[in-house]
Amino acid sequence: MMKNKYYPHLASPITINGVTFKNRIFGAPMSNPELDVDCNMRQEDIAFHENRGRGGLASVAIGLGIVDAIGRSHTKEIKLYDVMSLPSLKEAANAMHRHNCKAVMELAHGGKFGNARAHSNADGTLIGPNDEVNAAGLPVRSMTEEDIYRVADCFAQGAKLVKEAGFDMVLIHGGHGWLLGQFSSPSMNRRTDQWGGSLENRMRFSLLVVEKVREAVGPNFPIEFRMSGAEYTKGGYPIEEGVEMAKMLDGKVDIIHVSAGVHEDLEVFTYTHPSMFIEHGYNVHLAAEIKKHVKTPVATLGGINDPDMMEEIIASGKADIVQVARQSLSDPYFPEKAFSGNAADIMRCCRCYTCFFNYLTNRTFCCAFNPVIGNELQHKQAFPAATPKKVIVVGGGPGGMMAAITAAERGHSVTLYEKNSELGGQLLSEQYIPFKQDMFHFVKVLKRRLEHAGVEVRLNTELNAKQAAAENADVVFTAIGANPIVPPIPGIDHKKVVGLEALHHATPALGQKVVILGGGLVGCESAIYLNRLGKNVTIVDMKADWAPDSYFMHKTAMAIAMRDSNIKIYVSTKAKAVTEKGLVCETADGEVTFEADSILLAAGMKADRAVADSFYNTAPRVFETGDCIKTGRVVDAVTTGYYRALDI
Repeated sequence: MMKNKYYPHLASPITINGVTFKNRIFGAPMSNPELDVDCNMRQEDIAFHENRGRGGLASVAIGLGIVDAIGRSHTKEIKLYDVMSLPSLKEAANAMHRHNCKAVMELAHGGKFGNARAHSNADGTLIGPNDEVNAAGLPVRSMTEEDIYRVADCFAQGAKLVKEAGFDMVLIHGGHGWLLGQFSSPSMNRRTDQWGGSLENRMRFSLLVVEKVREAVGPNFPIEFRMSGAEYTKGGYPIEEGVEMAKMLDGKVDIIHVSAGVHEDLEVFTYTHPSMFIEHGYNVHLAAEIKKHVKTPVATLGGINDPDMMEEIIASGKADIVQVARQSLSDPYFPEKAFSGNAADIMRCCRCYTCFFNYLTNRTFCCAFNPVIGNELQHKQAFPAATPKKVIVVGGGPGGMMAAITAAERGHSVTLYEKNSELGGQLLSEQYIPFKQDMFHFVKVLKRRLEHAGVEVRLNTELNAKQAAAENADVVFTAIGANPIVPPIPGIDHKKVVGLEALHHATPALGQKVVILGGGLVGCESAIYLNRLGKNVTIVDMKADWAPDSYFMHKTAMAIAMRDSNIKIYVSTKAKAVTEKGLVCETADGEVTFEADSILLAAGMKADRAVADSFYNTAPRVFETGDCIKTGRVVDAVTTGYYRALDI
């Protein structure tokens, strides 16, 4: 068999219990953004999963197929206990198979973390290892042996339904604090019978479920078991016990899928789904240790976005399979690009939690870098070719670049004007920040795509409205961005006051004592970076909370990153003046001067509406994109740039 010349190990097929997967990159379970009123997958949901499988993943796993009505954690999970789920499951399997991608379904039960608004037991309680009240204040009843065997049979029946639907493998969820994980965890299982106490007893339920599922699906159907290699929680089990758990599963399942953590601990969530503040492949060591002790193929995952790292993981024997979730949203075609020698064009997930935030708060999916996510159904068929038009884009930030690329790829003649010497806009501040390298990589990929799409780029050229009108273009995009907010206080023009452009250099031109004026997302991330450079950093903000504009998962990750630092944060603190000594502020306790060698302005941005408005009627059609509409996130700029270019 010939080897791929770029990634010989990652691109090699693997056969699992008679099923051959075309490479070693599997799509980790991702739950449905939404379902219909009967909890069946809509066409939009199927298209979401199919989109992940288009670009070369060997498999795609659909997350949270719930095997028992009592085990539902929310109202939008697939009912694997209802035969009426079969038609949409069949459609989902067929959608994967169209792309030579194996279809996998996760089997799960929420146990004590079930939600009463979804379903509850006949006596009004949830079920779990112990009698207790869960974190949501809901009563939980200790499962009887009858309950345990009934639920094990539910897993089996769910697996049977999945196989009947044409899926190629089932994934039993035994980690992250779901029901089986609740039994295997010493911190959550306080039973004293044969289902609790020793590890052998705590694993008895999981092994029973594996046995029942095997009976239901037969000997020649792959079973994957997802476990936490370590729980990372107080009283939870460490990797040493994770190894022993894996040894008990060895030979009984076909893949041991090694994840980490417990979902109900928000801090641990940022390790289960690694944040940008920790290294890529943070959890790989768990799989690598387990692989030393078992013969069953081992899968690893956790914020891995670089095919070079994936290749090394497989080649070095740390794992047999690499699983990805968020990366398959950022760039569903990344396996195809890697295996064809175009890895430089891969849009790497920056671990910003945009997808998680939207999923958890409004039941939709989106991606900061990929505007197709959440709108996959509309994109299943190519958009019709457009009549070629002359298009001008004013501004080279992410929104302007995305608009230019999209318009050019649709056949238009596009010229992009950028007043600075570099493209990237606000993202240029990320260039030298280690934990923002994936964000800056986004800029590099967009530059590459501009070139490949044939966009003419004119740097150091500030195009005004009169000049734009003189070009007689059919369409003008204004992507001029926004300007920093400069508080109107005495001394703000002092030489020690600098803007975010100070971060545009490998060595920021800042003194040892840095006061950051502005405690939003940008200010706090800057503080973490400067603290890691050895600076003494103080953040001040007039609001009552720090980073109120951040996603709550990301804020947790920032708090962890700041925990052992020297960063000081002062909220409800209003800047009054800049002096030779530092920043004078008004606090509840009176006036305070924060000594500073440098004061970094991070008080936010404000759209320059006067300039944006001046471009009205400079062409038959004028579109705005990015911060000139309203200051926001990268996802807003990228999405508006992309979709407005489709309107041409």
